[in-house]
Amino acid sequence: MAENNNKILVGKIVAFHGIRGDVRIQTYTARPDDFRKMRIISDKFEPEDFKFIRPVPNSDIIIAHIRGFDDRNSAEILRGTPLFVNRTDLPKTRDGEYYQADLIGFTIMRDNQNLGKIVCFQNFGAGDIIENENGDMFSFRGALVDFENKTVNI
Repeated sequence: MAENNNKILVGKIVAFHGIRGDVRIQTYTARPDDFRKMRIISDKFEPEDFKFIRPVPNSDIIIAHIRGFDDRNSAEILRGTPLFVNRTDLPKTRDGEYYQADLIGFTIMRDNQNLGKIVCFQNFGAGDIIENENGDMFSFRGALVDFENKTVNI
């Protein structure tokens, strides 16, 4: 799924919440409220089964409910489930904007030296990190994206 450029990773179920099967979702969107309008895709449930409940104040976590997972035990098996949206469902970007998924395959450059290709982005809480094809990781902060040459200068 994550390898399919038509699907964009927007979050992950990280825990259950309460006894009625609600789940806590770590969001990767600009605003957690963006989940209100998204058609969420997963290999564990149908998009119409996803129900946004509320954001957790001052965090990038939301509470949601997945129909069919109506108690704590059944919700627990959803832990770690990645959540996607179809690329075509995302808003068009304006000039100078892009989605990180657009940068997959770009060459990573530092001081005119080719360091490899971008395979994905990670975020462990301290900011976005570029993952190189050889497993090296680099901070995305301050990187310069050159779409014409398909490079990211770090």
